[in-house]
Amino acid sequence: MGQGWSWSGFSDYLFNPYILSGAVTTLWLTLAAIAGGLVMGCALALARLSSRRWVVVPAHFYIWVFRGTPLLVQLIIIYTGLPQLGLKLSVIGSALLGLILNEAAYLAEIVRGGIQSIPVGQTNAARAVGFSSAQTMRYIVMPQAMRLIVPALGNSINGLLKTTSITSVISMEELLRRTQVLIQEKFMVLELFIVAAIYYLLMTTAWDFIQRRIERHYGRAYGNARAPVVPDEPALEQR
Repeated sequence: MGQGWSWSGFSDYLFNPYILSGAVTTLWLTLAAIAGGLVMGCALALARLSSRRWVVVPAHFYIWVFRGTPLLVQLIIIYTGLPQLGLKLSVIGSALLGLILNEAAYLAEIVRGGIQSIPVGQTNAARAVGFSSAQTMRYIVMPQAMRLIVPALGNSINGLLKTTSITSVISMEELLRRTQVLIQEKFMVLELFIVAAIYYLLMTTAWDFIQRRIERHYGRAYGNARAPVVPDEPALEQR
């Protein structure tokens, strides 16, 4: 192939099944990681809010470690380090575990911040009328906290869509990895990277549309008041 830009090459790979399959892998990897990370993150957030020190300290340590080290390092340790301890995971298993463990640390702080934003007086009032702790959390605290949690959670999902590209270092067959494989075969660097960028842009744009609808749903009770604006995380730099 020539070194100049090839429109025919660009158009051929824009709808290439191999690239499309990589984009689908990126999507389900994101969904699985955010689902697992949210469950684990909620548990960590509640642990951080506990009055029991033996619960708070391990949760705080976990969040400190996973927010303070790069995701790339975590993935390499999981993929190459765990087998030395007798626990060998597949590429998919390692990628999912790394993304879930990392995402849980960030989501835990998002959920904790949302819960703590609700005035304690509302919790006390709910308990005064006979609500249990679980009922207070379900019917009083979380419906209000979600208005603050959703924007940050949405930005986290947006970032995770792009952060999944890091799993290519352990040969996860997602969008970026498949793009790199085709580049090595076809030597069409710019064309294929732009194709990959278009797919990432389409996925994040679609999610942005969904996120705005969810934000409007949880902001209905506040009339025209807008949910707080949370800046996008530079995912690849922070993680």
